[in-house]
Amino acid sequence: MADKSADLIIRDGLVLTLDSAGTRFNPGCVVVNRGRIEAVGPEDLAEGYRAGETLRAGGGLIMPGLINCHTHAPMTLFRGLADDLPLGTWLNEHIFPAEAKLDAGLVAVGTRLALAEMIRGGVTCLCDMYLWEDTVAREIDRAGLRALVGEVLYDFPSPHYGDLDSGLAFTRDFIAHYRGHDRISVLVMPHALYTCSPGLLERARDLAGEAGADVHLHLAETAEEVSQVEKAQGARPVAHLDRLGLLNDRLLAAHGVHFTDPEIALLAERGVRVAHCPESNMKLASGLARLPELLAAGVRVGLGTDGAASNNDLSLLGEMRSCALIHKAARLDPTLADAPTVLGLATSAAAAALGLGRETGSLEAGKLADLIVIDTSAPHLSPLYRPESHLVYAALPSDVRHSVVGGRVLMADRELRTIDLAALRAEVARAAEKIRP
Repeated sequence: MADKSADLIIRDGLVLTLDSAGTRFNPGCVVVNRGRIEAVGPEDLAEGYRAGETLRAGGGLIMPGLINCHTHAPMTLFRGLADDLPLGTWLNEHIFPAEAKLDAGLVAVGTRLALAEMIRGGVTCLCDMYLWEDTVAREIDRAGLRALVGEVLYDFPSPHYGDLDSGLAFTRDFIAHYRGHDRISVLVMPHALYTCSPGLLERARDLAGEAGADVHLHLAETAEEVSQVEKAQGARPVAHLDRLGLLNDRLLAAHGVHFTDPEIALLAERGVRVAHCPESNMKLASGLARLPELLAAGVRVGLGTDGAASNNDLSLLGEMRSCALIHKAARLDPTLADAPTVLGLATSAAAAALGLGRETGSLEAGKLADLIVIDTSAPHLSPLYRPESHLVYAALPSDVRHSVVGGRVLMADRELRTIDLAALRAEVARAAEKIRP
């Protein structure tokens, strides 16, 4: 007889906790109260609770939500705008001019589009860097996802905040505004070493130190960047950051394609975290990050999609497949980037890379109730021998059935609850007319 109450129960599926012991329950259930997981266990555990709402997995997979460690949500509005170009040309001749047309309204629409795509694809947490990031944060809050966010800082004037002094002041206020928020945190986000002078980076470092915030930037993404920084600063990017006092465990570096062995060892020693974005790196021909060496050295790595302008989707399921395949092909070694490891890069390891490992990334009592259900009834997911392999090599965003963040149901039976998709489609069409070259 049920003698305890629960806000939400997810049941009737194979529970992949992705905890350190690889615990699973088949069939199993997850009990949620006040935004956190109260209990995880076998199916009959649910019989002891009276639930405010119950989500049925229908024999599918109940698992932690996916975590996107690096993206630019509003850039969904630039999807397909400029493809098949090198990074410098893509940025300077297409993306920066398009960004000059943006305003808060367009950023809001692009963000909602990104969030709808990510919820439907199983993402429950993201790390986002862009312009008008206060607008991005409000849209994330309304949609109910978990996020780390930050306003991008450049040497040149921003179309949002103007000069650097204003950008730093904006970031300081932004951090204060979201301090203590249950789902959103603000980071200091200088764009990259080729768009940020040493003086800017030092001021960003000082602001982060004063505010107790982490730093996120693009690092060693292309060979051209490495050469440019070495010529301008007399040191490679990693050494340049180290000299500026930014190479520490508060730094999350995006891409990290061009690291040497000594640099990887130094990153591990200093506790630097890396967001690996294989599809964007392939599409822009930036190269292939040395994931096996990073992991072997103990660097905390999580997967990111980058923005939809350079990917061109925000599917972390697709990113997992690409990650697993490209590293095998590059080294002619089928054992590299195996399915359990890559699944971790989008869940438990990703949470650690964002500094959230104690709170999310696995299904354990006391952790935040961020989870999804994968429908495994489709032909491409049958038969089911090893769930990790299906998730990495075969699952599609359309297989995501339910999504829950902090105990709140964002999608049930593939129906979004926090975003009006029909209205959004009309808004996106109007926005595209303003951006079209």
